[in-house]
Amino acid sequence: MIREIERRSPPPQPSPASRERELAPRVTDIASNACHPLSREAGEGEGGGISRDSRAANLSDLLKLYDVELHSRLLLGTARYPSPAILKRAIAASKAEIVTVSLRREAGDSRAGEGFWRLIRETGARVLPNTAGCLTVKEAVTTAQMARELFATSWIKLEVIGDEDTLQPDPFGLVDAARILARDGFDVFPYMTEDLVVAEKLVDAGCKVLMPWAAPIGSGRGLNNAFGLRALRVRFPDVPLVVDAGLGAPSHAAAALELGFDAVLLNTAVARAGDPVAMAGAFALAVAAGRSAYLAKPMTPRDLAEPSTPVLGRAFDLGAA
Repeated sequence: MIREIERRSPPPQPSPASRERELAPRVTDIASNACHPLSREAGEGEGGGISRDSRAANLSDLLKLYDVELHSRLLLGTARYPSPAILKRAIAASKAEIVTVSLRREAGDSRAGEGFWRLIRETGARVLPNTAGCLTVKEAVTTAQMARELFATSWIKLEVIGDEDTLQPDPFGLVDAARILARDGFDVFPYMTEDLVVAEKLVDAGCKVLMPWAAPIGSGRGLNNAFGLRALRVRFPDVPLVVDAGLGAPSHAAAALELGFDAVLLNTAVARAGDPVAMAGAFALAVAAGRSAYLAKPMTPRDLAEPSTPVLGRAFDLGAA
């Protein structure tokens, strides 16, 4: 009898929690595999999948910043992470090929910044030094010159802060500093607002990339002025535009790419997330999705409804006529 009961007893079932952990893929795995727009698992061939022509077009869709071609359209900051190990894993999960570094925080080859610099080199990412916290033209120019010596790059993310509460850039100092640095052989990435006039002056000063904010640094508010950002994209169709600062969620990044912006730069949204590594992977997915949506040419919004089912062939009640 005991043997009969044992044969009929169902096998032990895993708990719902363990089953969920078993089935749920990590965001970082998805970002590097199936959900990537170029992945074969995303679907192809019949049924509306990705065609070979589409894949070839996407493979050639590179981001070009100052004659450097990049596959990733996500730039990542390196401040405020819980630990160096988490920073390194977040960079890998984001697939970022450019990371920003503050000269005020890290001292290049000095003893204080040696461990950090080694970590960045191990990631293989290209360094974009910035002049974070600089309040004057002289301070920003001096910091940029020091960064060029320490990091051996002509790239500089130029910040000249005009308001310490909102960290809004000083448009006059920004243009002056950009002009000085461009003449000195720097490749300038200016942190700016969405102001069209300032953008024109920065391009005239020699900037070949513009980096308008979405919202104040660290606010996480997303695209505060989508109209202004859209106008900037229309005015400068051939200038790479990178949305910098104020993004808080992957959906914000996707929206920026859908507007036609070439890339996004973010830091706090990943560094201060509950799981920075998973959030970095989520942003990688969002950027890829936003870019794919932009290339696919989304439908034009309408004020009125339009039936998705055609009226032709619909049954009519002739007796009611």
